[in-house]
Amino acid sequence: MNTPARQQPADWPLWEVFVRSRSGIDHKHCGSLHASDSQMAIQLARDVYTRRMEGSSVWVVRSNQIVASDPDNRGSDFDPAEDKIYRHPSFYKLPSELDHM
Repeated sequence: MNTPARQQPADWPLWEVFVRSRSGIDHKHCGSLHASDSQMAIQLARDVYTRRMEGSSVWVVRSNQIVASDPDNRGSDFDPAEDKIYRHPSFYKLPSELDHM
């Protein structure tokens, strides 16, 4: 009876790891790892990237599921919208208590 070959770590998919160091701030990309499934990826991410209690949340995403903008379209994708002045907050008067804005 033939049994399927066991999947080796070299064949495991690549996962990108994002860690939030404390509640209320953004998740930051920490690195990548190979894991057989999402549960293993979470566990490995915790073991590798939060060993010193620096994380409060971990996200893992299969690398092949990430879609990025095309660098060749940088101009049209990220040009400021100067013709849409209503998007600029210059029309609002802020109270003096909000000096940090």
